[in-house]
Amino acid sequence: RILQVRLVVVATMTVKRRCHGRNKKGRGHVNRVRCVSTGKAIPKDKAIKRFIVRNIVEASALRDIRESSCIEGYQLPKIYIKQFYSIEAAIHQRIVRVRSRELRRSREPPQRNRPAFTPREGAAAGGAGGPPKPAAPVGA
Repeated sequence: RILQVRLVVVATMTVKRRCHGRNKKGRGHVNRVRCVSTGKAIPKDKAIKRFIVRNIVEASALRDIRESSCIEGYQLPKIYIKQFYSIEAAIHQRIVRVRSRELRRSREPPQRNRPAFTPREGAAAGGAGGPPKPAAPVGA
């Protein structure tokens, strides 16, 4: 008797991302959404999502509307838009950036560039919007 042994080598392909660029996790199919920039149909879990809150009126016309308004202290409504971008459109418009292999492993959100609040010179000390300021020494 001759015993034949076949050795099967299964080579697994390298994977760039552990989620394969999606957020599906067990769902077989995900509905598609349209890219805001290109109109391309992309899976909703793969799309780059941005939620935009904007004033209906731009800042230049906002003062004119406030002055001509008959209601004192009227707050204009805002526009709430959820935008979906395809990967290539988001990279092209620099909404997301290409990251190196080490930085790709980082799952924490990127730093938000928000302007720091600087109080005006004539503002009252210890007003609303922050912790109370320490009192000045009496003997000084």
